[in-house]
Amino acid sequence: MSTEKSENIKKLMFFLVPLAIFIVLVGFLLKALFSDPRTRESAAVDRILPQFALYDLMDDKKQWTQDDLVGEPFLLNVWGTWCITCDQELPYLTELRKQGVKIVGLYYDQEIDPDFGDTFDMQQLRIDVKDKLSRLGNPYQFNIFDNTRETLLDLGVTGAPETFLVDEKGVIRIHHLGDINPRVWEGKFAAKYAELKSASKNSDGGKL
Repeated sequence: MSTEKSENIKKLMFFLVPLAIFIVLVGFLLKALFSDPRTRESAAVDRILPQFALYDLMDDKKQWTQDDLVGEPFLLNVWGTWCITCDQELPYLTELRKQGVKIVGLYYDQEIDPDFGDTFDMQQLRIDVKDKLSRLGNPYQFNIFDNTRETLLDLGVTGAPETFLVDEKGVIRIHHLGDINPRVWEGKFAAKYAELKSASKNSDGGKL
């Protein structure tokens, strides 16, 4: 190979390598820019519910475990009175409950920081919860209170609202970030819920 040809190849590589790196970086940036974070893959999908023993939000004498939830498909909805988007989805979730959809609330309290031992007024929280659900609708059969956030972390929850569709065996089938509305329900949940509901009726599953 001649010296001149070798130099030409070096010059060409000197130009092409940075160009290729630039194109790859632009591709990643465009993907991040136009992707919807609510559609990201969730590590919780196809995994069974984590084990927990958490108290009822409205009753200190009642404790719930993952075994209390299994038996038929249901929605596990993460919400909070502080969550504005939750206000928007509560009326529609209430309509879903009227249609027979089982919904359990997993309350996310933003004011508690377990790492610093923060405390709050539980009595006031219950007043706020009752007020909000009486005004906007109550879709929940009951609400679980995760005051340490351990279960929320195990589920991969990043905020509220988030909703999990769980089958009769306790396996998470869908994890949705954001509110549930007619478009989301019909496009993402309805068919799978109907499928799971039908399968549950043909099994020996119990009732929620």
